[in-house]
Amino acid sequence: MARPGLPTRPGLPTTDSPVLVLAAHGSRDVRFAATSERVTDAVRRALPGVRVELAYLDLNVPLLDDVLDALDGEVVVVPLLFGDGFHSKTDLPAMLEAARLRNPRLRPVQTPIVGRYSPVPALIERLEQALGRTPSAHTGDGVLLYAVGSSDPASDASIHERGRELAAVLGVPVHTVFATRLGRDGAVMAAATDYLRACGARQLVASPLFLSAGLLTERVERELDAVWPGATVAGPIGEHPSLIAAIARLYRDAVPRAMQVGAPAPAGLG
Repeated sequence: MARPGLPTRPGLPTTDSPVLVLAAHGSRDVRFAATSERVTDAVRRALPGVRVELAYLDLNVPLLDDVLDALDGEVVVVPLLFGDGFHSKTDLPAMLEAARLRNPRLRPVQTPIVGRYSPVPALIERLEQALGRTPSAHTGDGVLLYAVGSSDPASDASIHERGRELAAVLGVPVHTVFATRLGRDGAVMAAATDYLRACGARQLVASPLFLSAGLLTERVERELDAVWPGATVAGPIGEHPSLIAAIARLYRDAVPRAMQVGAPAPAGLG
């Protein structure tokens, strides 16, 4: 049965499952939108029969507000974010509440960020693809992990924990930096590479904890090239199967809550 109030387009699923909205940050770099579309297509293949829509918090279209305003009923919103900071804790909940007020028939629920589930398997596979082998202490490899960075200390702490997890799995030194806090004089990158050299690294491979390549990843890579020319740079997470599995899991876990939010109150209550 088609869900009332949803725009009809050829090929859209017509089940009563909650709509899944993937909420990406957005970027002025065209690669980000292209990557987000590939992720969305992969999620649609992983969840046949579920309507999956892509929306952006800023900088790209369609914006999340516009996507939500075109929907009615139960909606599950999955934030395509690796850090649990301002966007997931403040910005996105406020946008969902505003959408509810604009349309009382809309019943959105927000899942945890995709970073709830470990990105380390995806990071390792991207490192292997870049190097043609698994990073190893025997070959003197060191890894520079870099992510966006947040004003929320807990979010940054969780990224540092992913760095420690990556180091434990690979058995190589890993140092974490944040693309939004590199400073102006290259001191942050110099300190990071000095640390890795002191840990015995003779070869460096950069590991972006980013959904897509873009302006921020390029900034990190330029600064890295200034202090460690010829370092290998792995690809971003993109539509890696572990990310798609995390999104599908978050959606499935949220469906009972979404349906409960949408259920009518028992007779005689309220």
